[in-house]
Amino acid sequence: MYLLENPVLQRELLVNLRRPRAFVLLFAYVALLGAVVLIAWPAGRLDLSGGPSVEAERLVGLFFLGQYALMSLMAPSFAAGAITGEKERQTYEMLLASPMRPQAIVMGKLLAALCHLGIMVFASLPIVMLCLPLGGISLYEVAATYIAMAASAMAFGMISIALSAFFTRTLASLVVSYLIILPLVLLGILFYQGLTTAAAFRLILLTGFYPAGCLVVCFLLLQTVSRRLLYPPDVGAEAKEVVDPDQEQENAVGLVIRSDQFPDRLFAPAKRTSFMADGLNPVYDKEMRSELFGQGTLMLRLVIQLSIILALPLMMFFCYIYVQWIPLYVCYVVLFNILVGPVFSAGSVTNERERQTLELLLTTTLSPWQILWGKMFSSLRVSLVLTAFVAWPLLLACVLPPWTYRNDMLTMLGFLAIIALSSLTTTTLAMFCSVLFRRTVTAMITSYLFLLLFYALPLAAYWIFKILPGQQAAAELVGRLTFTSPFAAAFSLPLSLGQQPGAVLADAVFPDSWPLFFGYLAFYGVLNLGLLLSIAELFNARWRVSGK
Repeated sequence: MYLLENPVLQRELLVNLRRPRAFVLLFAYVALLGAVVLIAWPAGRLDLSGGPSVEAERLVGLFFLGQYALMSLMAPSFAAGAITGEKERQTYEMLLASPMRPQAIVMGKLLAALCHLGIMVFASLPIVMLCLPLGGISLYEVAATYIAMAASAMAFGMISIALSAFFTRTLASLVVSYLIILPLVLLGILFYQGLTTAAAFRLILLTGFYPAGCLVVCFLLLQTVSRRLLYPPDVGAEAKEVVDPDQEQENAVGLVIRSDQFPDRLFAPAKRTSFMADGLNPVYDKEMRSELFGQGTLMLRLVIQLSIILALPLMMFFCYIYVQWIPLYVCYVVLFNILVGPVFSAGSVTNERERQTLELLLTTTLSPWQILWGKMFSSLRVSLVLTAFVAWPLLLACVLPPWTYRNDMLTMLGFLAIIALSSLTTTTLAMFCSVLFRRTVTAMITSYLFLLLFYALPLAAYWIFKILPGQQAAAELVGRLTFTSPFAAAFSLPLSLGQQPGAVLADAVFPDSWPLFFGYLAFYGVLNLGLLLSIAELFNARWRVSGK
């Protein structure tokens, strides 16, 4: 029942593999890997008689790192909704009442999620075979790399399923999964690149210690999730967990949110116990006091704790030790906002449709603009406050001794402007997707795809062209499009500090350019205005006027 006759596995494979999303993701995965190889392919005729060239080694390294990054980003999207999807479809109790063992249920969900990734990895083998004759890596290293990637996919999938068992919404488990997995992906990339010269030692680690560690993590998480499914605390009320805020605060481990204290009341105000004053927006008040935290604060507490744990060492290195690397800390703040920003706005309208309360909302005397701005400003408020929790070290670096950045106050204000505009963009874009699509998960994933398209794609293409020989003209052409990336805008701002190791990196990749920064501000100013107008028009055309 665990593998050959597992009904959960069979059902998941039949349903998921027949969806158009599976074919679209497979095409995008292979196309992106093929594009990396095509761009990085050495120019001119290759002379393979004298051993592997530097270009060939760089090509193979880029291929494996690109495949590892893509696989890691896709793993949570397959597994994070494994159990929360049952709760949202109100089939969770029926699944628990089946005669299947909890371990068989978890294994079925995990294997179904890994099958998607396995098909993608198998589809990329022809590209690997094309790169092997170039040299730079042996067949044993290819096998070891694939073993390590398989172990990583299994561990990341199990982490996502474990979080899915503890949350009630797919969005919450997806965000926390990415928040845990992305730092692990970065460590894996640094480890793989740092041991380039020690190929034998890296081979032993990839085939022995690393897979063994992943198996231990998977086993421990499997037992934890199975125990939770065997003795579920979240059944009843149509498979929706009823959360008592007072009881949750008493049983909370670690961070506790106090709605009556500063700064907690900025993003989680207490529920209203009196009548609302005249002139207030009831949609905004309901979203802030009930809707955003109606399913408990577990996700919010985990996000705050994990982000601060990561922010402390990054703050120490990038703001006080290697001061020229401070744009990297700004990039961390923007990346954090990319993860949490869409969570609170991607379901602004889709949640009303899924709960079948949109028609009730439309029959009120509120205007469309009141409904929309109430939902948008509540989401933007929470997103800004959470982002400010990890952005405050920038202000401390300015006002506390030894006043390292006293001559760069304009640049520091530019950093804050980048963070604020990025927060507005993530909220506006996710709300646009919420109006455009019917399901919250679809709006959420589409928001992330658009953000990757604007923020990361031009920057990644510029970086690849920059490090490859003979591609300087293409790098300059693509570099003109990097104004869409807040990461490029952060590195473009000049710093009057001494030449630190980070200065070499910044000057080599992003030359100082105030026009790039102002181009970033102008582009996203126009984009956000266009999105706001589109949201209002779509809302009026699709629901307020037609009533559909």
